[in-house]
Amino acid sequence: MSDYDLICLGCGPAGEKAATQASYYGHRAAIVERQARPGGAMVNTGTVPSKALRETALLCSAFQRRPLPGTEFKVDHNVSIQRFMAHRHLIEQQEHDRIESSIDRHNIDVHRGHGHVVDPHTIVVRSGDGTETRITAKHILIATGSRPVRPDHIPFDHPCVVDADEVLALDRLPASMVIVGGGVIGCEYASIFAEIDVDVTLIDPRGEILSFLDGECRDHLIRALGDHGIDLRLNTAVTGVQPRPDGRVRVDCEDGTALSGDVLLWAAGRASNSDGIGLEDVGVELGRRGLVLVDDHYRTNIPSIYAAGDVIGFPALAATSMEQGRVAACHMFDIDFKQKVADTIPIGIYTIPGISMVGLKEDEATGAGRRIAVGRAAYRDNARARMLGDTEGLLKCVFDADTRCLLGATIVGEQATELIHLAQFAIAQGAGIDYFINACFNYPTLNELYKYAAYSALHAMKTNDRAAA
Repeated sequence: MSDYDLICLGCGPAGEKAATQASYYGHRAAIVERQARPGGAMVNTGTVPSKALRETALLCSAFQRRPLPGTEFKVDHNVSIQRFMAHRHLIEQQEHDRIESSIDRHNIDVHRGHGHVVDPHTIVVRSGDGTETRITAKHILIATGSRPVRPDHIPFDHPCVVDADEVLALDRLPASMVIVGGGVIGCEYASIFAEIDVDVTLIDPRGEILSFLDGECRDHLIRALGDHGIDLRLNTAVTGVQPRPDGRVRVDCEDGTALSGDVLLWAAGRASNSDGIGLEDVGVELGRRGLVLVDDHYRTNIPSIYAAGDVIGFPALAATSMEQGRVAACHMFDIDFKQKVADTIPIGIYTIPGISMVGLKEDEATGAGRRIAVGRAAYRDNARARMLGDTEGLLKCVFDADTRCLLGATIVGEQATELIHLAQFAIAQGAGIDYFINACFNYPTLNELYKYAAYSALHAMKTNDRAAA
């Protein structure tokens, strides 16, 4: 008889939710976690800390966005990031307490140490003092997350060269920063540090940043980054990094140019934490950068072993990781509760301004042969947006011109990651132009943008019909 029905290797969002889902339905669950605190990167190094820094940065810049005569605010760059974002630690502790309380409430055992899969039903846990414990289960879930890619030619041993997991531990706020990597993490940190008057250069070897976004809305974001003083350099590859005698860092580029900054943040990709835990030894198939390959139910090629969260790759969001863990647990035990992750998943990018999207983009809808109507609503025409100091934002909705249903939406602007959920609901319910036009929204609110995007789409439909006639 196995010790448990389920062992989750890792206590990030996927592992926590899988274990609690299984336990809620009467199955014996355990978690193996090598870190002192639960929550994985979501709570300890990534999602929560970086978003806490973002909110602090926005608070600091509020008087610039919404000027108040006689009031001036300036950031002290001699203070450490730890002190600057002290509120982060309270939020993290509250999340730790929530997770630990949930684990206790569901009677889930926690084994501290490094877990190693030795066969399809067995994990050996090695604790800090070297002792080993052997535990068995009917099913194993790999939820070990991911880590920043650290190329060998980059001197990460230098105190001013950091990756995305280390940047928030800097001993002071830098005056200047070079960020390598124009993905989500690089763009988020670039806009956040620029918001608190850090001189930021963002470089990427590719020809564009965030290529998965709607092109029109991405251009809005790029203009906003430029307005914040960010020097964006595309098609620029890094060939070397050298510490300077003055404590700064020199970054040599393939085109022969050189940059320098107080800090270099390397944010060019992440790799799955699938190495060193025995997966290859038991025959689990892995992909590029160690991605664990799974089917639609998050099961690997070994029937008793599942995987969820960042360790399996895209979309690698905390929200989807939680859902993947729940779906995996339900499939393991044939629980008739949650059989798949929702078809409509919002993606949120916490840049300044924020950007969020759900459903089909304009080019995807036309590429699928749909006859569409695009509606736009500008933040500058919305009273609430002007109160918030955002006159550059944009809501873009893609409607089916025949059914008038919403197919997708992208928002760039204040509170984009909150606003997107109304679009998510409308898509799931088959609602669209008529729903938004007939709805009565509070005034003044950003939600009212949807009504005017719907009116904009109606106008586009009438114009197109006249042109066709």
